[in-house]
Amino acid sequence: MAEPNLPQTGIPPLATGAALKAPEETARPAGTRPSAPASLGTHAHSSAERWLHRISVLLFVFVCAVVGMLLVILPWRPEWADNHLLLGYPQLRDMLGNGFVRGLCTGLGILDVWIGFSEAIHYHEDQRS
Repeated sequence: MAEPNLPQTGIPPLATGAALKAPEETARPAGTRPSAPASLGTHAHSSAERWLHRISVLLFVFVCAVVGMLLVILPWRPEWADNHLLLGYPQLRDMLGNGFVRGLCTGLGILDVWIGFSEAIHYHEDQRS
């Protein structure tokens, strides 16, 4: 069996990945990791990134609230099971008219509203500029 750290004969250096390594990676002792650049941890967010994040959180909260309220209200309306889309599927109509399924959809709607408002309440921005 060949030593895993030594290049094998007959295999070009590009295939082993030796040609892809930077010079500082080859001089590093085995088993040690390269240190991360100091600028990675102190990345300043631009105003465009901040506004994009704010808008995405706002849209997420809005979609969660709307979908959640629809799931809370719609299962208890007559149009839930008595609509023209379900006329050809009487078993599906009966299943959707079941109180357990209606309650399950309402519970998912409440959970969805809760997730959206929880995201809005726990939203914070970094104080770095």
